[in-house]
Amino acid sequence: MKRLAICAALAAAAGIACAQERVITVGGGITEIVYALGAGPRVVAVDTTSMYPAAVSKLPNVGYMRTLSAEGVLSLRPSLVLATSDAGPAPTLSQIRSANVPVTVLPNQRSFENLVANVRTVASALGLKDDGERLAKRLQEDWSKTDGQIKAYRSRPRVLFIFAHGGGGSMQVGGEDTGADAMIRYAGGVNAAAALKGYKPLTPEAVLAMAPDVLLITEEGMAALGGPERLLAQASLAQTPAGKSKRVVSIGAIQLLGFGPRLPEAVRDLAEKLRRS
Repeated sequence: MKRLAICAALAAAAGIACAQERVITVGGGITEIVYALGAGPRVVAVDTTSMYPAAVSKLPNVGYMRTLSAEGVLSLRPSLVLATSDAGPAPTLSQIRSANVPVTVLPNQRSFENLVANVRTVASALGLKDDGERLAKRLQEDWSKTDGQIKAYRSRPRVLFIFAHGGGGSMQVGGEDTGADAMIRYAGGVNAAAALKGYKPLTPEAVLAMAPDVLLITEEGMAALGGPERLLAQASLAQTPAGKSKRVVSIGAIQLLGFGPRLPEAVRDLAEKLRRS
C-alpha cells in the first residue's frame, strides 16, 4: 500500500496518472467502460452488477455495490477502485481510502452525456486519456446516428416498465427519474408512468389509467415471474391496450439499464422492439 501512496503523490506532483494495474470495478456500466478502453486485463474483481463482458464471470466478486466490505476489497490488493455513486456504504469507501487505495466515484446519472463524461474520467484514472478520447468520439458518432434513426420513427408508443425481480410476485413500475424512463424516452417512446417519480408499486387502478401500448420488462424479471403468460395473467395488465394485444418486450437488465458503452446499441434495439412487438 505504501507503493500506491508514493505513486499517487508523484502523480499529483507531475500532473499525470499512475499506471493502475490492479483495478476493482463496482457498477456494471463502469466495468464495461474499463473493458471498452482495452484495460480489461487490469481488472482483478467486480461487483454483482457487473455481468458483461463474459470474462468478468471468472473474476472474484466483491458482492453487491451497496453493501461492500472494506476487508473483502482490500484483501484483493487493489491499486484503484472505480465505483458508481450508488456504491457504499460510505464508511467502507473511507476505510479503503484510509488504506491508501485511490477510490474514484463516478456519478450515476442516467444519460448519454454522463456516459461520455464517465468514459473520460475512467480513462484519466487509468492513465489512458487518449484512448478515452477515441472511445468518447466513437460513442458520440454512434449516438448521432442512433438519434437520427429514432427521430425518423413516426409512432411514439406508450410504454410501461415493470420492475419484477426476485420472483416474490411484487411488481413496481418505473416513473420519472429512473433508468427505465430515460431509455423509453431515448427510444422514442412515452413513459406511461411519467406522472410518478422513481419506482412505485404496481396498482390496478393506476395501471388502467396509464393505458400502456407496450409492457417493458427485463429478461431477468420475466424469468422471475415465469414468462410472459404469467405477466399478462395479472388482471390489471391484461385489461390494458398492451395486455389485450399481448405486446410485451423484454431486454437484459445490464443492456437496458446499465448505461455503459453499449448505450447507443441498446437504444436502437429497444426502439425496434417497441415497434415490432
